Amino acid sequence: MVFKVARVETTPFDGQKPGTSGLRKKVKVFMQPHYLQNFVQSTFNALGADKVRGATLVVSGDGRYYSKDAIQIIIKMAAANGVRRIWVGQNGLLSTPAVSAVIRERVGADGSKANGAFILTASHNPGGPHEDFGIKYNMENGGPAPEGITDKIYSNTTTIKEYLIAEGLPDVDISIIGVTSFGGPEGQFDVDVFDSASDYVKLMKSIFDFQSIQKLLSSPKFTFCYDALHGVAGAYAKRIFVEELGAKESSLLNCVPKEDFGGGHPDPNLTYAKELVARMGLGKTNTEQEPPEFGAAADGDADRNMILGKRFFVTPSDSVAIIAANAVQAIPYFSGGLKGVARSMPTSAALDVVAKNLNLKFFEVPTGWKFFGNLMDAGMCSVCGEESFGTGSDHIREKDGIWAVLAWLSILAYKNKDNLGGGKLVSVEDIVRQHWSTYGRHYYTRYDYENVDAGGAKELMAYLVKLQSSLTEVNNIIKGIRSDVSKVVHADEFEYKDPVDGSISKHQGIRYLFEDGSRLVHEAHIVQAQRHFTKMVLNCLWRHHGFSDFLGPSEGATIRLYIEQYEKDSSKTGRDSQEALAPLVDVALKLSKMKEFTGRSAPTVIT
Repeated sequence: MVFKVARVETTPFDGQKPGTSGLRKKVKVFMQPHYLQNFVQSTFNALGADKVRGATLVVSGDGRYYSKDAIQIIIKMAAANGVRRIWVGQNGLLSTPAVSAVIRERVGADGSKANGAFILTASHNPGGPHEDFGIKYNMENGGPAPEGITDKIYSNTTTIKEYLIAEGLPDVDISIIGVTSFGGPEGQFDVDVFDSASDYVKLMKSIFDFQSIQKLLSSPKFTFCYDALHGVAGAYAKRIFVEELGAKESSLLNCVPKEDFGGGHPDPNLTYAKELVARMGLGKTNTEQEPPEFGAAADGDADRNMILGKRFFVTPSDSVAIIAANAVQAIPYFSGGLKGVARSMPTSAALDVVAKNLNLKFFEVPTGWKFFGNLMDAGMCSVCGEESFGTGSDHIREKDGIWAVLAWLSILAYKNKDNLGGGKLVSVEDIVRQHWSTYGRHYYTRYDYENVDAGGAKELMAYLVKLQSSLTEVNNIIKGIRSDVSKVVHADEFEYKDPVDGSISKHQGIRYLFEDGSRLVHEAHIVQAQRHFTKMVLNCLWRHHGFSDFLGPSEGATIRLYIEQYEKDSSKTGRDSQEALAPLVDVALKLSKMKEFTGRSAPTVIT
């Protein structure tokens, strides 16, 4: 079948500015005539004809509503723009980490390698006809497009006059594995539909000792539960955990991918992963059944993770620190040692302490996985993580939720290699408490205030920025709130100089450093006129973020409050987290005038 190239006249849409998380809007916005097409053509134009013609591109995503329609549109536009072949995961499903793996690892039957990918996801945001959709472009290293490219894409969206699309090219059946070939003005064009899991599973088996994990999962003493929240992780869960590692199929929860994520919110935290939380004994009511030893959850596109033990929650900040501390012994991929470790600024300093004790290179970077990617490409970082349930390593250039679960199972398998026949199992809680006794504990929690009035959020931020000009005034306010909270001893503005390319990221946060090691930080980023995303962080740290580093809902403002306190005394590391943090929570809410500015007396989510 031969297709023709049509040039379709169009006009720009406002607000098509992508960040490292891509472009995210409501489905109804994307379904407007020409809306998706404008963005895709602007991306092709930003990449340049030399990068597009003859290229091999991956097009897949988390399976959310509108994905299948979007895939067919992108296939037709790719053909018209001279792309040689498109790779599509079966049924259009590929997790974000699997896309990165496919770009980096997969070799086509004809020897082709991928040059990049369109990933269709809005991450942990709800899906469905009235919910969110998203698209982002990843480069040949498997990582998100850098600012240089996303800025060009945005610029192109403001001036676009036409897009190219193939006429006479039928929809491709993406439910059937195989190659479909077409003829066009520039020759053959192929659409290769392939198994979504095979390449990713192969990569995981090259990183972890599946045999040792299998021994753990097959032990009658060890019980396991994994919740995909009806996201794309379900396309990998049965293959990896059941078929490869021998877990019981009954240990999988919500592992059938659905366009609307089963009507739920595919965000792996204690609020939204209700079924898993209840099964693990962390619900509001006690379960009659004994909880499993280990539980985990994924978000919509499977790049995030939550780790739980029996009646025990592992903070993401502790999780990356514990993985780093045990990686060399427990994970074959790291047996030669770690090149370095890194965390995003809001993440607790638990990883810093591990790096110092193990004499590892350590990097604190602004929020955005691209900063980790630069370090990894330069061979400077092996393990990294962020407080928002993202953990990963240099095996790909995205965070990887299933990788984190396998890392934890590897650590559990290593710690219990002599206990499976007899003796008490070393539990998730045991591992965490042992870590605290060795490295100290970073008491840490996060309060999310979602869909806050944008005006109130902006006023709150303006107030906090103004307040930072006088440490004396700040300390007087703190003393009036709680006499048992440390004083602020220094204030600066977080600035990151990338050790790889020398680029400087300025204005990344106005930080207040407390005498006892707590931190208070404000960050300000340019926000699109119709989209506001505000983060307030007491880590003590406060951050103000734009939609470009979007982590919350795609409408309104989100305020996030992070609270951290370091405790070195091993006799005091077993306190209840909320009790230990209560003085700082009190200071955070009153210092920021949270209730006055937002009208909220309680957060939407606590993790």
